[in-house]
Amino acid sequence: MSAEENSYNLINLNNNNKINADDKSSMPYNLEAEQSFLGAILFDNTTIENTMDLIKDYHLYEPLHQEIYQACLILFDNNKLADPTTLKGYLKDKNPNRKIDISDYLNKLKGSVLSIANINSYAYEIKNCHLRRCLIRISDDIKENSLNIKIDTSPEDLIERAEESLFNLAEKDKVDNGPQKFQVTLKLATELINDAYKRGSELPGVDTGFKRLNGFLGGLNKSDLIVLAGRPSMGKTALATNIAFKAAKSSLENKEPVLFFSLEMSSEQLAQRILSEQSGIDSHRIRKGDINENEFSNIVKTQNLIQETPFYIDDTPALSVSQMASRARRLKRTEGLKLIVIDYIQLIQSKSPRGPEFRVQEVSAITRQLKSLAKELNIPIVALSQLSRAVEQREDKRPILADLRESGSIEQDADVVMFVYREEYYLDKAQPVQKENENRETFSERFKRWEERCELAHGKAEIIVSKQRHGPTGNIQIQFESQFTRFLDLIQDNERPSKDN
Repeated sequence: MSAEENSYNLINLNNNNKINADDKSSMPYNLEAEQSFLGAILFDNTTIENTMDLIKDYHLYEPLHQEIYQACLILFDNNKLADPTTLKGYLKDKNPNRKIDISDYLNKLKGSVLSIANINSYAYEIKNCHLRRCLIRISDDIKENSLNIKIDTSPEDLIERAEESLFNLAEKDKVDNGPQKFQVTLKLATELINDAYKRGSELPGVDTGFKRLNGFLGGLNKSDLIVLAGRPSMGKTALATNIAFKAAKSSLENKEPVLFFSLEMSSEQLAQRILSEQSGIDSHRIRKGDINENEFSNIVKTQNLIQETPFYIDDTPALSVSQMASRARRLKRTEGLKLIVIDYIQLIQSKSPRGPEFRVQEVSAITRQLKSLAKELNIPIVALSQLSRAVEQREDKRPILADLRESGSIEQDADVVMFVYREEYYLDKAQPVQKENENRETFSERFKRWEERCELAHGKAEIIVSKQRHGPTGNIQIQFESQFTRFLDLIQDNERPSKDN
């Protein structure tokens, strides 16, 4: 008698029918392992604590076993005993037309247990069979899609789709996930609240490196799409680079990388900016080579100090979201991944470019894909965006949501929309000129007011949080040092140390 026949002797269905009537012998499964696993739980409920994070109900091949395990989890979560007596009524009510004697089957599962010491081995065997079944389904899909060619699907699309499926299987076990019961998501939400309560004042999201911005956002939160926008010369790339590199430096211990997609600047240019910001040497002079020996030694020293920072730069031009996703999944699978920064949305290659008249729809599709990727990888994504020229036509140059270039669904898909704004830039370009027939005294007064505004705005910038799905909106004052392309927390007068200290 075969092992498979032996397993069904234990199942012992009425009329000698198998629980699973479909013959799926091509799919790997191990009914004896499932029976031994469930029997150990029924024998001693505490064993479920060792396996509940590893085994979900859908990992079990046999539908009845899935129902039994799901019922055990519910009873265990409610501090109730899971045994043949408590499970019998639940399973009968769930399927009153079942043809087998549930009570007899549950008792045989419990009575067949020789030892509970091997429950982890049974669990791993069940999980491995599930993974092999998933791999077979993925390979079947690849074969089906490769044979039945669609005109709008390229081989590269199939590769990316296969890689996504494999990533989900390897990292998140999402291949067979479908709708979840409210009690499951409610439990997860409660666990997050409990974690936040235990954490206290500790930052829940990725540290931006800016105290006030952290306080405003709670850091960059997992699965969020954060859009950082600004007009040219406002410093949006500098701010994004500062945030990304500070986040990477905070990961030196666990080596969780930050990935920066630089679609506009080369990796060498970005690295020069970081060296300038970290060493405190003028970036323009670094580019020109106008530095002395001591400054060069300082740059080399800085390089040695930061070279182990888990910071990855991909400067491949005109990448699509699918290509970014593929590279991000690969990095997360091999090294882990903490944060993605993309500079910038309008340079992302559309999957099927159709001309400038369709660009709004294309950008909208791109932002939806980015939000989906943030959820899939469960990390924050910071995506930079341009603003339309409408800003320049207004007297007040502070940007608003309507200024997002090719906005479409950018503001809809983003969890956070921030603008970086430097009044100093516009004031420098607006130096007063004496008007015809304007007397000298009036002009002098106007010029003086301009100088006072320039003095107040010098070295300052604003981060304008115009949308935050889970928090407040408002403005944050920060300091900007253009020669080092870096932003810093702005020290207020009431925060400056006294002369006595």
